[in-house]
Amino acid sequence: MMENELLDQITHVVHQLVSWVASFAIIFGGVVPYIPQYRDIRRTQNAEGFSTYVCLVLLVANILRILFRFGHYFETPLLWQSIIMIITMLIMLKLCTNVRMATELNTKHRSFTATDSKDEEIKVPKRLFLDFDWNYFWSWSRFMDYLQCVLAFTVLVTYVTYLLLDSVLFIESLGFLAVFTEAMLGTPQLYCNYQNKSTEGMSIKMVLMWTSGDTFKTGYFLLTQAPMQFWICGLLQVCVDIAILFQVYYYSLYPQKPVSHTTHTTSAKAL
Repeated sequence: MMENELLDQITHVVHQLVSWVASFAIIFGGVVPYIPQYRDIRRTQNAEGFSTYVCLVLLVANILRILFRFGHYFETPLLWQSIIMIITMLIMLKLCTNVRMATELNTKHRSFTATDSKDEEIKVPKRLFLDFDWNYFWSWSRFMDYLQCVLAFTVLVTYVTYLLLDSVLFIESLGFLAVFTEAMLGTPQLYCNYQNKSTEGMSIKMVLMWTSGDTFKTGYFLLTQAPMQFWICGLLQVCVDIAILFQVYYYSLYPQKPVSHTTHTTSAKAL
């Protein structure tokens, strides 16, 4: 009898330990791949190999996921994962913006909101309200413009979600859109590599961590019986990661002449 109770206690402790480790990995594991990329950009002062559209995809996906939780409850670690990821992407955007503005002095400055023409520091022509030049969307000159865009998007979708919170169809569609957007995370980098005909400047460690992290995350979704949208799109995300790894292999085995970047001064434009 005593042996059975001891065994049950040990099993319970092990289960709790595994659960805590898995939760910690889910919350912080998603940001680990960006640590080597962040360090590479700071060390080389070159952000061309990293697509800032990756940040856009993850910001949209995680904002939508947080709103999805108001209508369809899911594990708390997944909520914290979204919050940590949003903070991480804003940090990456700030670094990339600072580096590009420091190294590309001849770039025509663009802004999300109207700017007073008297501002000699950024020299942006005065506009009435918004700069809707889609050729330069998400290629702005200041981090503040990215932040304003994210806040505007958040306010808009929060208001729409509040109005339609009682609609099961809307909530489930919101959840699918959130995880499907995240599943497309690697596609901006995939396309950026294709345009450059090279994976130079991209952290291979980042992609390897993407792949291992997405595989773990998909398994976590299945084991915790997360909403169906989560694990289906998790599988899709793993497939995109594998495609990027194939690019790394292909362009290292068959190196090609990189596309000239004289007309594409930032990786966001190259995308």
